Amino acid sequence: MRIDLHTHSRASDGTQSPAELVQAAVDAGLDVLGLTDHDTAEGWAEAVEAAERTGLTLVRGMEVSTRLDGRGVHLLAYLPDPTHPGLDEHLRRVLEGRRSRVPAIVERLAAVGIDISEDDVARVNHHSAASGRPHVADALVAAGVVPDRATAFRDLLNPGRPAYVDRYAAPLREVVPVVADAGGVTVIAHAWGRRTDRFPDAETIAELADLGLTGLEVDHQDHPPQAREALRGIARDLDLVVTGSSDHHGLGKVDHELGCNTTAPEELERLLDAAARAARASGREVPEVVSP
Repeated sequence: MRIDLHTHSRASDGTQSPAELVQAAVDAGLDVLGLTDHDTAEGWAEAVEAAERTGLTLVRGMEVSTRLDGRGVHLLAYLPDPTHPGLDEHLRRVLEGRRSRVPAIVERLAAVGIDISEDDVARVNHHSAASGRPHVADALVAAGVVPDRATAFRDLLNPGRPAYVDRYAAPLREVVPVVADAGGVTVIAHAWGRRTDRFPDAETIAELADLGLTGLEVDHQDHPPQAREALRGIARDLDLVVTGSSDHHGLGKVDHELGCNTTAPEELERLLDAAARAARASGREVPEVVSP
């Protein structure tokens, strides 16, 4: 069984519609797909319809933008009730921060002589609920300013570059228990990806586990072998679920093909068992796994 629990569609910053993503997963030989668009459940309904049509098992989730001790951490939330008031409030504030960020980035680009408009960004974002830097990058590619997203981020949009603008991210220590209260489970995405100091460290991950964190995404393209080994050890010590995923964005991210990293079936079973317990404890109506 091939299981990929971290992917993105055009509902956030992927380049495929949710239905196209599901079909691509089938074509790639996946049995289980996790749809985890940034800060939104907008793509869920279309993905469910496509999964039911193709026979793919679908696990609905989202990747929540959070902050921990002043630093960004992405949190995968699986099978929560997205209408839960606390979760909905955090997502609303994150999405508003994303939307207000775009005009500020456009203004900073203009200050360095790069002329793109908010309309240019809107034309490439496919009405995404989670508009942001990747769509600005796509507009820069379309205008011929840069050859690809990676270059746009490296030269213009990353922290310390001319057009970087910060935005709101939800407090991680608040979001972990909120997702549990919404009947879902949480996994830290690419925990040490693109970091040299292994943050959050083992002690902090243990603190998050006490707050209800369910797992760690260990097998990810941004984790070298040594990081994977260390994270797997932390997960074992804390009895956390270990996942592996592609973090697929369609054409928006190279070297993240569907199924390039996968989750073991027994770890998926542990994750879904934890989600079932969270759902019962919450008493809320939560999304079910879509199975053939």
